[in-house]
Amino acid sequence: MTSGGRSEMSEVTELLASAAQGDARAVDRLFHLLYADLRQIAHAKLRMGPGPGPVGLDTTSLVHESYLRLARLDQLSVNDRSHFLAYAARAMRSVIVDLVREARADRHGGGAALVTLDTGVADSTPAGDEQILAVHEALAELAAIDPRMVQVVEMRYFVGLEMDEIARALGVGKRTVERDWEKARSFLYSALKH
Repeated sequence: MTSGGRSEMSEVTELLASAAQGDARAVDRLFHLLYADLRQIAHAKLRMGPGPGPVGLDTTSLVHESYLRLARLDQLSVNDRSHFLAYAARAMRSVIVDLVREARADRHGGGAALVTLDTGVADSTPAGDEQILAVHEALAELAAIDPRMVQVVEMRYFVGLEMDEIARALGVGKRTVERDWEKARSFLYSALKH
């Protein structure tokens, strides 16, 4: 992740406090300051599946769509840069899953009168879309068991934070984060195998 100077870090902290008070301009400024980091996260989210992103989504579009979702919030309640990036990653995941579901519904007659004689075409769903939904469902299942493990996965895999940064953001020890990461990876591997 891009690391800014001390002044940028203090500005991020001030902007987060303002965003928590409902200042929409603070959210705008946060996106501007952390745009490179957000693009990196968006790129990682889009590479989950083979080929191009879902329904033609690209990195820039994903960052902008997640911004629109965050800007609609009355308040943004995050503690620090790591929390903000993890929150943005969660918003990006939500955007991707919604687009995949929407495309899937459209393929299966969602609102349009579509007639096809080739059932192979009607039943086919790109592997990338299926994989995205499978990862989302596995993370939702894991969240029911241990929400912190999902936070660790989001911060480590999607945001790219180091174990020390995750530990600080979550207020736990580095060894706890390492254990959570290993357990989460094992759970996701099992859940995605079938």
